[in-house]
Amino acid sequence: MKRSRINEIILEAEAFMRSFGFVLPPFANWTPDEMKANAGVARAVIEGRLGWDITDYGQGKFDELGLFLFTLRNGRLSDLQAGGGMCYAEKLLISKKDQISPMHRHYLKAEDIINRGGATLAIELNGSAPDGTFDPDAGGVVMCDGIERRFGPGEVLLFAPGESVTLMPGDWHKFWGEGGDVLIGEVSTVNNDETDNWFREPIGRFAAVEEDVAPSHLLVSDYGAWL
Repeated sequence: MKRSRINEIILEAEAFMRSFGFVLPPFANWTPDEMKANAGVARAVIEGRLGWDITDYGQGKFDELGLFLFTLRNGRLSDLQAGGGMCYAEKLLISKKDQISPMHRHYLKAEDIINRGGATLAIELNGSAPDGTFDPDAGGVVMCDGIERRFGPGEVLLFAPGESVTLMPGDWHKFWGEGGDVLIGEVSTVNNDETDNWFREPIGRFAAVEEDVAPSHLLVSDYGAWL
């Protein structure tokens, strides 16, 4: 993705979030230079990979296959392994109309996916084979706002604003905005996007960035190289 397009998406996303009353934390506004200057006191931001995250999954067609994310908070794997402490994470996502986040599951993370506002959130669900791989004939059970709901293989569930679903690590899922753009909340166990995504198709999690202009803000995938 071109950096100029990433900068535009950040501006568009912030305006969309604000339209629903969501205001990002102060570090969201830091320029790359300010992020470098504050790196010492912002170790939890950098190590937890909090912040801006825009991906086209390495496929170069963001409007069709892509996702905007902002990680607000993220716990520590060591706490999760110890069974106490900061074991949770939270994100805001924007799924645009008909923009696919491709079929995947997680190895460790359980997550609540919440329609925070906008259009309808469509989620296609599928179960796993005993070894965790995608099974086209497997359904399963999810919790929708505390209510048990069974799904068949490849069934699409629709969520209006305020509605949510709880997905466990074995639940294969892909999602998109149905009829318009959707603001999505994600509340989960500790998040590690570098190791905890298992995609059905062999694609990447992060975008390759073409530096045609300077970044307005760093992406979480920039931290290693820039900081």
